[in-house]
Amino acid sequence: ADTAPAKSPVSLKTEKSVEPTGIIQEQSQQPNSGKDDDANSSKGRVVNDYTEAQLQEIVKKMRARTSAYKEKLTDPLLSSPEGSPTTSPSKKKPPPPPPPKEEKKDKEKKEEGDAKPEDHYCDMLCCKFKKPPLKEYLKKMELPDSIDAYTDRRYVVWLLIVTIAYNWNCWFIPLRCVFPVQTPSNIFYWIFVDTICDICYLCDLLVFQPRMQFVKGGDIITDKVEMKKHYQKSLRFRLDLASVIPVDVLYFIFGFNPVFRANKLLKHMAFFEFNDRLEAILDKAYIYRVIRTTGYLLFILHINACIYYWASDFEGIGSTRWVYDGKGNMYLRCYYWAVRTLITIGGLAEPQTLFEIIFQLLNFFTGVFVFSSLIGQMRDVIGAATAGQNYYRASMDNTVSYMNTYTIPKVVQNRVRRWYEYTWDSQGMLDESELLEQMPTKMQLAIAIDVNFAIVNKVDLFKGCDIQMIYDMLLRLKSIVYLPGDFVCKKGEIGREMYIIKQGEVQVLGGPDGTKVLVTLRAGAVFGEISLLAASGGNRRTANVVAHGFANLFILDKKTLNEILVHYPDSEKLLMKKAKVLLKEKGKPTEGPPVQTKGLTSLFATKPETPKLFKAMFGGTGKGGLAMLLKMKRQQAVQEKTEEKKPEPATEPTAPPKPSVQKEEPDANFQPPPKPVLLRGTTNKSLIISMAPSPIAGEGEVLTVEVKEKRQE
Repeated sequence: ADTAPAKSPVSLKTEKSVEPTGIIQEQSQQPNSGKDDDANSSKGRVVNDYTEAQLQEIVKKMRARTSAYKEKLTDPLLSSPEGSPTTSPSKKKPPPPPPPKEEKKDKEKKEEGDAKPEDHYCDMLCCKFKKPPLKEYLKKMELPDSIDAYTDRRYVVWLLIVTIAYNWNCWFIPLRCVFPVQTPSNIFYWIFVDTICDICYLCDLLVFQPRMQFVKGGDIITDKVEMKKHYQKSLRFRLDLASVIPVDVLYFIFGFNPVFRANKLLKHMAFFEFNDRLEAILDKAYIYRVIRTTGYLLFILHINACIYYWASDFEGIGSTRWVYDGKGNMYLRCYYWAVRTLITIGGLAEPQTLFEIIFQLLNFFTGVFVFSSLIGQMRDVIGAATAGQNYYRASMDNTVSYMNTYTIPKVVQNRVRRWYEYTWDSQGMLDESELLEQMPTKMQLAIAIDVNFAIVNKVDLFKGCDIQMIYDMLLRLKSIVYLPGDFVCKKGEIGREMYIIKQGEVQVLGGPDGTKVLVTLRAGAVFGEISLLAASGGNRRTANVVAHGFANLFILDKKTLNEILVHYPDSEKLLMKKAKVLLKEKGKPTEGPPVQTKGLTSLFATKPETPKLFKAMFGGTGKGGLAMLLKMKRQQAVQEKTEEKKPEPATEPTAPPKPSVQKEEPDANFQPPPKPVLLRGTTNKSLIISMAPSPIAGEGEVLTVEVKEKRQE
C-alpha cells in the first residue's frame, strides 16, 4: 500500500523516458550480443529502484512529521517533533552511485537550518549563555502604555529620582545665592548636576506623567489620548511646564547667578506625591513620617541660616556684635545662630541697629509659629503610631480597675492580665472584627480568604460543599484565645458551637475520673460538629476539651450555620448525611463507665440483651410468663371436659357448673400442684399473643393473650 502512492509522477516519467531509449538501442544495435542488452536493461532498472527508494523514504518522513504535528496540536504539552541532530548518522550505502553533490549540500543546509533553533535552546539549557540577550532587558525596562500610580513600583522609584532632583534645587539654590560657594573653579560641576536635574524634570513631563491612569465617572481611563489630555488640563502640567523653562540661558547675559533657577522649585507636587506613595507601601509608615518631619525642621533652620548670612552681609561682616564676624566655618556658625534663635534659647548678642531689631523680632515670631506647628505634627505622628497600644493599655487598666472594685480573686485577675498580654502580642490588637468592620464586604471576604481559607479548606466536614457557602462562613467565624488549662467545653453541656483550631493544641479528656488524655488535636482539626449538626436530644457534649497551652480557635454557632444553609440546600443535605455518619460512628454518650470484668469472664463476649417480647413470655415470677400462660390453658381444658360430660336438661336451661370452690380454699394437707407440662395434641383453637404500649404513661408495655376458635370451612 505504501509503494503504490510512492510511485509518483516522477517515477512514471523515469519509466517512460527509459523505454524509448531501450527501443532505439535495440533498433540500432541488432547485431550485438545479448550481453549488451542485458547490461542496458539492468542499468535502467537500477536507476528506477534508487529513485523509488528515495521517494519512499521522503514520503515516510513526511507522514511521520505530519502525524507528530497532529499529536502536538491535540496535546500541546508534547515536545517539538524536530529531532536533535546526531553526531554520526548511520547511512546505508545504496547499490547505485550517490546523488549529485549539489542536492546533498541542499539537504544538509536544510537540516542545519531546522536544527539551529534547537541547538540554541539546548545551549540555553546547558547554561552556555550566562546572560540573556539585551532584548530581554529592554523588554523588562520598557514602560507600559499606562501606569497605575498605586501598584506600579517602578513609578515610585522614578518619583524618588525626581524627589532627589527637587531637594537638590531646594537646598542648594538658596545656599548658592547667599554663601560664596559657587566659584569659577567649580562652576562646571554645579552646571553638570543642574543639567542632570533638568533632564529628570523633562523626562517626567514628557514620558511619565502623560501615561498616568486616572478615574473618570468610576472608570479607570487607560487610553493614551485621554490620559494626555487629562494631564495637560491639570494644574500639575502648568507647574511642571514652568519648572522646565530654560531660564538658565540668562547666565550668558547676567552671569552665573543661581537666582535664575528659582523656577525649579515649582516641582513640589512630585515631592508630596512621593511621600504619599511611599507611606502606602511601607509596613511602618510612622517611622518615615518622623524622618520627614525632622527634615522639615532642618530645612527651615537651613533657610534661616541663609537669611542670617544675607543680613550679616547686608550690614557688613563683623561690623557689629550681632552679625557674623567672619571667623570659622561660615555655614556652621550661621546654622548655630539660627538654631538658637528659632528655638528661643537665648544668650545671643543684642541687636544694635533698627534693621537688626526688626529682623530679630520677625525671627522670633517665625520661630514660635514654626516650632509650635512642628511639635504638634510630631505629636500627631507619634500618637498615631502608638494609638493601638494606648487603646490596649486603657482597656487593660479599666478591666483591672473593675476587678479591684468588686474584689475579684487574684487568681482570676492574673488570668485576665495574661489573656490581654498574649492576645496583644500574638495579633497586635484585641478584636480583629473592629478593624474589618470599616471595610466593604468584598474586601473583608478577600482578607478572610487569604488568612483563614487554607485552614477551613482542610476540614473534612466541609469538603464537597459549595465554595460560596464556605466564603460566607469565613465572614461569620469568630476568633477566641484560650489560656492554658481553660475548658473549651465540658461533657454534658448543651452544644451550640463548633470549633476549628487556628493555632495551638487542645486535649480531649476522658476516663473514669475525666483526666485521661484520649487524643490531642492540633491546627486544622475540628471538634463539636456533632452537637452542631445533631437533631434534638443529641446536642450534648460527649467529652471534655481543655486547651493545652495557648490556643486560638474559630467558633461557628448553630444559629449562624442555619442562617447560611438556608441559601445552600445542597450543602445542607450533604452536611446532614455527614452528621448521620458521625453519629453512627461516635454514638451517644454512655450513662457511666463500663464495668471491668475479672477472671475468666473477660475472655467471653458480653451477652446481648434479651428482646422485650421474650422477656415477657419467659418471665420467672408473678402473673406473667409462660408458666402462667400454660396454667390458664390447662384450667380452660378441664372446664371444657366437665361441660361435655354433664347432660343437658330437657325443660329448662341451667347455667354452666361453676368450678368447685373447695379446691381453691387452702388446706393443711394441700400440696402444690406439679409443674405444668406442655400438652401435645391438636385443637381447633388458636392462641394470639401481642404486645402494645400502655395507654398510661410510665407503665411500659402490656402483654395481651387471646384464644380464638378456628373457622370451619
